[in-house]
Amino acid sequence: MHEYLNTLVFGIYPYIALSVLAVGSIVRYEREPYTWRSGSSQLLRRKQLIWGSVLFHVGVLIVFFGHLVGLLTPIQIFDALGISHGAKQILAIVVGGVAGLMALAGASLLLHRRLFDPRIRRTSSFGDIAILALLYLQLLLGLLTIPISMQHLDGGEMVRFMTWAQGIFTFRTGAADAILTVHPIFKLHLFLGLTIFLVFPFTRLVHMLSAPLRYLWRPGYQVVRGRNAAGQSGNTKHLVERLQR
Repeated sequence: MHEYLNTLVFGIYPYIALSVLAVGSIVRYEREPYTWRSGSSQLLRRKQLIWGSVLFHVGVLIVFFGHLVGLLTPIQIFDALGISHGAKQILAIVVGGVAGLMALAGASLLLHRRLFDPRIRRTSSFGDIAILALLYLQLLLGLLTIPISMQHLDGGEMVRFMTWAQGIFTFRTGAADAILTVHPIFKLHLFLGLTIFLVFPFTRLVHMLSAPLRYLWRPGYQVVRGRNAAGQSGNTKHLVERLQR
């Protein structure tokens, strides 16, 4: 029974989640392009949003690409570069731990803002709060795996996850067997990560695929109406400043 569930969750479910991620994102972009946005509420409690957003996004990006490179790079490449399994394990713990704490702090600020500011709560959908809560839980689970990883500094446990991930992406039969006996918290972490992929196309997370890098250097606020520089523009700026307080 244990082996059957392991195969179902980590051998079949990944393909379901990744298929929904790919097809669902394409369909949403084609059929509902005007919903392809982050739904920003930056005019409300802007300072808390900035701190939370920067910490969260920087931390999550480091964690995501760290997992992507760490899991999908063939171990032979690390061996050829002279990076031992143990060194890779320690690097993953240190970098992942710091980035995870950053992302968790940011998620805490963002979740607090969504839940406890009445104005923002009224403009937030169930999906907005649910996906943020899922990401918060996923970050927490990731950090909780660190004490267990510290017990496997030889890198052997890490290689098992690499074998599983690369087996899934290369359609290798029996990939799930590689993680059959790993600690349950790792399995919960993997399952929740796959579930986030599954719901990704139906949430505000889709804006990640658009990579709006120009937002990094745009002004702190935008003047929407400016026909009269002394009148309407000044009023618009005054209104924005009041909403930001």
